[in-house]
Amino acid sequence: MKRTIIDVLTVALIAVFCCINPAAAEPATAKDGMVATVHPLATQAGVDAFERGGNAIDAAVAAALTLGVVDPHNSGIGGGCFALIHLADGTHLALDGREMAPAKATRDMFIRDGEADPELSQTGALAIGVPGSLAVYDRLLKQGGSLSLASLITPAADIADIGFIIDDTFANRLAGVAEIIAQFPDAAALLLDENGEPLAVGHLLKQPDLAGTYRAIARDGIDHFYQGPFAQAIHTWMAENDGLVTAEDFANYYVAEREPVVSRYRGYRVIGFSPPSSGGVHVAQILNILEHFDLASMDDATRTHVIAEAMKRAFADRAHWLGDPDFADVPRGLADAEYAKQLADQIDITKAIPVETHGTPPGAAENLFGKHTTHIAAADSEGNWVAITATVNTSYGSKVLIPGTGVFMNNQMDDFSAQPGVPNFFGLLGAEANSVQPGKRPLSSMSPTIVLKDNQPVLTLGAAGGPTIITQVVQGIINYIDLGMPLPDAIGAPRIHHQWRPDTLAIESSLDPKLVQALEDLGHEIEDRGSMGITQAIATTDDDQLIGTHDPRAGNGAAAGYDNPDKVVVPADYSTAPGE
Repeated sequence: MKRTIIDVLTVALIAVFCCINPAAAEPATAKDGMVATVHPLATQAGVDAFERGGNAIDAAVAAALTLGVVDPHNSGIGGGCFALIHLADGTHLALDGREMAPAKATRDMFIRDGEADPELSQTGALAIGVPGSLAVYDRLLKQGGSLSLASLITPAADIADIGFIIDDTFANRLAGVAEIIAQFPDAAALLLDENGEPLAVGHLLKQPDLAGTYRAIARDGIDHFYQGPFAQAIHTWMAENDGLVTAEDFANYYVAEREPVVSRYRGYRVIGFSPPSSGGVHVAQILNILEHFDLASMDDATRTHVIAEAMKRAFADRAHWLGDPDFADVPRGLADAEYAKQLADQIDITKAIPVETHGTPPGAAENLFGKHTTHIAAADSEGNWVAITATVNTSYGSKVLIPGTGVFMNNQMDDFSAQPGVPNFFGLLGAEANSVQPGKRPLSSMSPTIVLKDNQPVLTLGAAGGPTIITQVVQGIINYIDLGMPLPDAIGAPRIHHQWRPDTLAIESSLDPKLVQALEDLGHEIEDRGSMGITQAIATTDDDQLIGTHDPRAGNGAAAGYDNPDKVVVPADYSTAPGE
């Protein structure tokens, strides 16, 4: 007898809790398709899309829509994304689905008594920007997919209806923000129990309102969201809660097509996302600096020190220059090889040097770019490679769940510089280039990246983790290309992070204590952050297979190929609807 979704989900998630050891997570290999995400049900949704004749674009969109159900603390259609695609014909597509500030937004909207109030930009109505993820997913399918949005969103709606078992990652993230969630009745009704306590591991979470929204989108397309009942629902809620977003803001949302940032590193071409992503620019900038050092021949301490010094200089530039290129002048010279040489010459391999201010790249006035988080990696044998980084910003975004919709809204307005020189939630500084303006998109660290060798894709990766996204991607590339690590080791290796201000070198607890001491001896002030970020990656093997890996820090993440069922956590018949 064919099992229902609830049978399959229950059995699969029990297997996840009991059998997966994050430190020993195995990569997946396959010939025809690969997908890697932070949740096995999202990965399986991608595999299902492959099995129904879809390509990597279909698989990535299916996974992203499913993450909106099972991983709402990280992403969802109430948030934004960047999608970077290497199409089978060799062209590249960079779709900007970053949130937009509402038309009523003002530069000083978060200033109270002369000071920025971080609570206003991080929680509640004013924190919300107009989301773009759904618009990007729809555009991707129309430009390069094989399956319909309805066919990919309906299985995710089934999971929302039937429910899924909360895992330890979900429970821990929820527990960390439960007191704030309690301030919002609709969110509290979904995520807190009758005693006001956060739902625990093992709870079967059903989301009928979200299922209804997904089914309405399946029926009516994204007009339901941007020009129909959903837009009206948020308009009404905002009017009742002193918010600024209107139905007109939703109707005016558009996907911006950006020109990718292209750089070279050790004979590879690195394709990144252009502003308002700071990731593509500064991944390129850091790698350009490091091109001038033979990292592979260095001892661990010297290599780690040099990488940290390169990060520091890139983040100093980020704080001054980066913003939405439709509103601010963002110099292309930040990714210039000659400028990188100037910065490389400033690095002393024997000691850490304070960086007082940003640099000035060539053509800063005229050569300009044209006007909590998750990453999905997918690839297929036809040559389509997909890197999508999506977010609602911090856990559950603004903590606002729009009544009757099941959709958590982002708090992406906090990624603007509420007050130039004042750090945001992640401690990042910004200047006037990233100030609040109507219709503007806030700066992001999201860094979807695709690496080519001889014009063929050989690696795609991206990450979650605020500003550490940029440095995670850099270290993943260095570990894989310079140090020759196998892909799982390249992603699982201990990480560092330096973002200029504060002038401290953040490390993971797993870093060798002897290395930590050596870094301190070189003059670095060390901050132990325990663990930093989550990366997903796919690469090619010598025998033309695809290898996918999820970050062991994600615990229950999964990579799977549709022609390799032994690597699939959830059985292939999971998409069967109840009663069929």
